[in-house]
Amino acid sequence: MSTTSADSFVDGPGFTLEPEVLDLASRIFDMARSGDAATLAAYLDAGVPVNLTNSNGDTLVMLASYYGHEATVAALIERGADVNRHNNRGQTPLAGAVFKNETTIMELLVGADADPLAGSPSALDTARFFGKEELARQLLQHMQPRRSAKV
Repeated sequence: MSTTSADSFVDGPGFTLEPEVLDLASRIFDMARSGDAATLAAYLDAGVPVNLTNSNGDTLVMLASYYGHEATVAALIERGADVNRHNNRGQTPLAGAVFKNETTIMELLVGADADPLAGSPSALDTARFFGKEELARQLLQHMQPRRSAKV
């Protein structure tokens, strides 16, 4: 996952931001990593984009999911975070939650329509690769209603 130095470029290479903006962005990513849901929500409510992305392609919901912060993930979802957005390595928040055995976060993400087959490796592939058969079963159960709804 991302380190603080990866937060240096919010909008991509070649785009120059003021030092104050970079500092604020770094603090916002740190809030997602550390689970400071209340402060992060206040910034989002004041206009910070919910899908703010660092130079690694990690969104706030990706970082909060990976670091196991349920309340932060819930606050981000409530504010419209894209739960299926991949980072630059093709990883999704759901795959990160599976990798870290964060079952409550998995439930929050699939409840917000996170796709168990999105990403590379997908959340389902991640569960199977690491022998997490119960998590794989849970993901497959969430996929059944999805498939039925599309028919």
